[in-house]
Amino acid sequence: MIEIWPSLISSNLIDLKSTMELLSPHCTGWHLDIMDNHFVPNLTWGAPFVNAIARASSKPLWIHLMIDHPEEFLERLPHHPHSYITVHIETKSSIPSTLKAIKDSSFKTSIAVNPETPIEMVFPYLTQADQILIMSVNPGWSGQSFIKDVVHKIPQLKQEIHRQKLATSIAIDGGINHDNIVEIARLGVTQFGIASGIFDTDNPIQALAYLHEIVARK
Repeated sequence: MIEIWPSLISSNLIDLKSTMELLSPHCTGWHLDIMDNHFVPNLTWGAPFVNAIARASSKPLWIHLMIDHPEEFLERLPHHPHSYITVHIETKSSIPSTLKAIKDSSFKTSIAVNPETPIEMVFPYLTQADQILIMSVNPGWSGQSFIKDVVHKIPQLKQEIHRQKLATSIAIDGGINHDNIVEIARLGVTQFGIASGIFDTDNPIQALAYLHEIVARK
């Protein structure tokens, strides 16, 4: 089953509640990019914003921590059923201990891999990961073009998940739109974080519905 998670970083924050209400019937949940201006050269929201989104919607959250010390952020987050927390393999924190802390906080675990990072870096941690997120742009800014060179990581990761007999899902984030989502879904990606492909259109609701329609036909 294909899941599409609108990334609220590109949404109209002035009218965010209305936007969420309109998109909610058409999406799996909300993708939230948390940036600290250290791990990436941009600064977004903190825990109060995440908590506000959790209170405003019953949808799951996909909290993408692009920060140096994700473990320090965890204790300030809400317990939200069926939600993910993504940490980067490139972070300064211990991956095993951070994933354990995520599990202990009742979240699903996710590891992100930047475009230049070999996918093999996550293989030792697959048994602890509910999801692997392949970054198809350099993290930090919305609206970047899809980096085609990351596509080869998908079959490599899929093969390793199968070899280890795991149920870890494969996700992708960055530059996804109606031009490339079908090809990527056919390779085995089931979860998509999408920002500009939804919000940088004339009609975000129509854009989201169309993305679902074309992947359903794949």
